[in-house]
Amino acid sequence: MKPDGGIYITLATQFALMSLFAIGGAVAAVPEMHRLAVEVKGWMTDQQFADMFAIAQLTPGPNVIVVTLIGYHVAGLTGAAIATAAMCGPTCLLAYYVGGIWEKFKTARWRIVIQAGLVPISIGLIAASAWVLTLAADHSAVAFVLTAITVAVSYFTKFNPLWLFVGAAVLGMLGLV
Repeated sequence: MKPDGGIYITLATQFALMSLFAIGGAVAAVPEMHRLAVEVKGWMTDQQFADMFAIAQLTPGPNVIVVTLIGYHVAGLTGAAIATAAMCGPTCLLAYYVGGIWEKFKTARWRIVIQAGLVPISIGLIAASAWVLTLAADHSAVAFVLTAITVAVSYFTKFNPLWLFVGAAVLGMLGLV
């Protein structure tokens, strides 16, 4: 895909807006990233999106790396830089300027209520991200069952999830997923 100025503007504006609504971090914006990159713009397939998210999770550093990968896929190094700056810049500035004011009101009732209300919103956005990624990555009954088992085991037991990754890798190597 040959980048042009319109793609740069789209990356900058869309990721800047997403950054302001990503309550809970970049992972909370995954459904909107998927909608933009796969459904609206057609920049990539479901599988490519799921692969980029997986790579972003495997690499050291923040989860926001998925934004960099999307930007790179769409418009090379310039796209990666623009998407990353747009996703990180507005929230960094907001945190810097609002953080000092916010700290002055740490015992105010309205602040406590707002923070308590943001917790379920954040959890809901992250759950929506998990659902979107499940639909994008699981294209077989075996994969969907594996995802469901992983969720159940992770939620209901203290079993180390790394062993679930090992099991999934073995199933993948056997060609079952």
